[in-house]
Amino acid sequence: MPSALLCASHTPLMREGNIAPDTELKVAAIFDDLAERVRAYAPDLIVQFAPDHFNGFFYDLMPSFCVGAAATSIGDWGTQPGPLPVPEDIALDLAAAVQADDIDLALSYAMKVDHGTTQIWEEMFGTARQFPVVPIFVNAIAPPVPSYRRARMLGEAVGRYFAQSGRRVLFAASGGLSHDPPIPEMATAEGEARARLIDNRNPTEEARAARQERVRTAGRDAAAGAGTRLPLNPEWDRQVLACLAAGDLLACDRFDTAEVARTAGLAANETLCWIAASAAHAVYGASDTQVLFYEAIPGWIAGMAMLFGTTRNGACPQNQEKQ
Repeated sequence: MPSALLCASHTPLMREGNIAPDTELKVAAIFDDLAERVRAYAPDLIVQFAPDHFNGFFYDLMPSFCVGAAATSIGDWGTQPGPLPVPEDIALDLAAAVQADDIDLALSYAMKVDHGTTQIWEEMFGTARQFPVVPIFVNAIAPPVPSYRRARMLGEAVGRYFAQSGRRVLFAASGGLSHDPPIPEMATAEGEARARLIDNRNPTEEARAARQERVRTAGRDAAAGAGTRLPLNPEWDRQVLACLAAGDLLACDRFDTAEVARTAGLAANETLCWIAASAAHAVYGASDTQVLFYEAIPGWIAGMAMLFGTTRNGACPQNQEKQ
């Protein structure tokens, strides 16, 4: 059974402008292209690695990795709220298998997901409910975050499970690449800001609107070449994309999460999701993986990229030694 791989950047500002119209049209066209590729592949199931932005996971208990046996979209940034079609039996079986494969994977029966999970599907299909999905949260912005090596090992464990399942799986990731939105940091946050990082599961509409306006302001400033956020880092983005397109995931083990945050942005470690999804897909054997789009878009505070890959004809699942 083959597998497919889809990785795409998300940004809450995607529907907010701040970019040249031709770039906006190009991004929309690539999402349409991705949708056609997914339809042609016709997955039985999507396994999605995605971050969170202190909407569903908080410092009162912050796992490195968590699989959802049930999940609900909170509907931030204009995305659609409501439950996602998660096959509970598959999620539970996956959790047990990954634990048995020596990766500590937490489990949630009430996972809350934000635009980091749902936005790319709504851009492609108008809904995040087009296919059954098993969501896997990867902590990418709340230090200490897992290493790039550990994300790769998680992906490989997930891939080993599904390679024996007989299901036609699409491994997906959303996030990154270089990306420095205005996110409070626990090391420096005080008072109310600190409390929101620990537990803010039910913010008021006013509080959410104020938070979103801070992001909009940062996007407008970045588009004008101003503001205090870290500039995008196309050099790092292209380095990551080259490794992923070549399937050279071991090369990404050397990335240090603290250094990535310093040089590519506080949310650049959302790229951990891309590593995990790519590693799961790589278990199936050689892949034809293509970077379909890349552009650094300051007004969206994101190095935007999309890639897609499918198992090469005749490829067989790999018997990988753990590294």
